[in-house]
Amino acid sequence: MSPASTEPRPLLDALRAGTPLPAFPEADVARARRLVDDVGAAAPADVEALPEALAGAVLEAAVLAGQVALPEALSASAVKPLAKAAKKALYRLRSRGVTPPEAPKAAPAPAAPETLPTLVTLVSSTGQYGLLLTRVVRGGVELLQAIVSDEQGVLELTRTEQSRGDLRRILKHGLQNGFGMEITREEGARLLAEAAALNLRTRTPFPPDLEAALRHHGVQPVHEPEPLPAPEPDDVRHALEGDQLHATPEIAEWMPPDAEVRGLMEQVQALASSPLALSGAQRQEQVRQRVLDAARAFFTPEVRQRYARRLWRMAAFFDATGRALQADIARGEARRLFHGLDEPFSRFAETLFAKVVVLAAAGAQAQAEQGTAAPGEPPAAPTHERRSPGGLILP
Repeated sequence: MSPASTEPRPLLDALRAGTPLPAFPEADVARARRLVDDVGAAAPADVEALPEALAGAVLEAAVLAGQVALPEALSASAVKPLAKAAKKALYRLRSRGVTPPEAPKAAPAPAAPETLPTLVTLVSSTGQYGLLLTRVVRGGVELLQAIVSDEQGVLELTRTEQSRGDLRRILKHGLQNGFGMEITREEGARLLAEAAALNLRTRTPFPPDLEAALRHHGVQPVHEPEPLPAPEPDDVRHALEGDQLHATPEIAEWMPPDAEVRGLMEQVQALASSPLALSGAQRQEQVRQRVLDAARAFFTPEVRQRYARRLWRMAAFFDATGRALQADIARGEARRLFHGLDEPFSRFAETLFAKVVVLAAAGAQAQAEQGTAAPGEPPAAPTHERRSPGGLILP
């Protein structure tokens, strides 16, 4: 075979005419004949498998037929001589005005659902907290504001429509002033569902719009909230450090219920007026024992679980406000309380009652200095009321 016969065009003519090509394997020649006969359907991988000269003949067939797809695909081939020949073929096609068809425009991706912030406020001493849930409605955003009790369920509920700008300002103000923390809409809906189950369990009437709110947020009352995780070995240390939580501004306001406060103060007053001759250290130990007895009596299994969930929520808030130590202590206390571990007894629980006595003593001293002392009078719980810019009462 003459050297010229290996050029793309003469070789293409020979393939189409059925001329024998002894310089190439018979199987490759047969494959090349099939490809040039239907070059529009030729697969790039089949062309890459051919000897270089036969592959060039197939590319020549594509150019003569005005087929752009095959040269375009082979222009990125890992077989460098073939990629170079394919680029030349593309240049010849473009010179003749033949260009690749425009790729179909991808359909625009569906817009992601709008994510709006949800806020839950801190838990109060009585187990109440505020919940701000948002939902996109025509023309704006629906803001659902709920006051929830972890003993009774949803106590108050209001629905208003806000602009997105106003809503973000309300929530930003709440976060910046430490009223609570941002959570996901799914978490907020779950809290609402758990609270609604408490309404049913305690026979607390549903506030107006609660059923509609549950429906709009796609939830139903959750009668069995998820349990807290099992205690961890390091939680024993946290049980001995739980008193530190009462030094935080948020938990410093937590006090036992009024009935327990009165009962403890009556016992302390009885010790103060006792005719027994007790030294200061003995009297102090007697007071501490009364405090410990009151705490143990109050923290029944049900109360333990209630406070455990409060502390679990507070741990998330401490994390959100950069207080990792307090978050770890709160989580450790929460796990032990929830799962009923008694010993060592929770210093958090003991200090909840101990500060009743401390506050009462401080109040009595202040009143004595003013000449208005009332020995044994229980300390008054904080009575200030806070509201969010949107009108939410913050427990």
